[in-house]
Amino acid sequence: MVMSKSLRSIFDKYGGIMSTAELKEEGFYYKKIQNALEEGEIEQVRRGYYQYLGEHSFSDIPVITRLFPDGVICMESALDFYGYTDRTPSAWHLAVDNKSTRTRFYIDYPIIKPHFIKRERYKVGIEEAEIDGKLVKIYNRERTICDLLLHRNKVDGEVFNTAIQRYIQDPDKVTARLVKYAKQLQVEKKVREVLGVWL
Repeated sequence: MVMSKSLRSIFDKYGGIMSTAELKEEGFYYKKIQNALEEGEIEQVRRGYYQYLGEHSFSDIPVITRLFPDGVICMESALDFYGYTDRTPSAWHLAVDNKSTRTRFYIDYPIIKPHFIKRERYKVGIEEAEIDGKLVKIYNRERTICDLLLHRNKVDGEVFNTAIQRYIQDPDKVTARLVKYAKQLQVEKKVREVLGVWL
């Protein structure tokens, strides 16, 4: 189908996700959009946003990077990325500025668990990593461990212990950075209590 080919190349130009306005700019008005939905070529991921159903549509990352460009992968999702947990998170944990609009996270799929963080804390430890061929913002190992200690009472005990042990054994850890972040995020005491022996 000629339309499919052109539709795919247009979506590729936008990273696999397009807004209604962008589709209109490319000449795809209401009727064409509805036809593509009915044919199963595209799906609506949020009001006004569509995803092309190609080989990359099984990854949540294009949706996350497009709809939440300010989102930083954190907590259980970051633990999973660094191999600090054996449990696959049931939602994508994203840190965002606490002044972010709450309603934009109300989407059916992927499931997003936003963490609203004060601006000065939000910026600490942001790095880039590649997931499913796309660059994403993620908190580095040390920020992730500080967050884990900060929210210890909200995390399963087994997940917590596994993450701490794997961080200790991780050759890529930077303990000086952990100490620095612990001061900034006011978890120095917890870092000393839990990790003091190994630092």
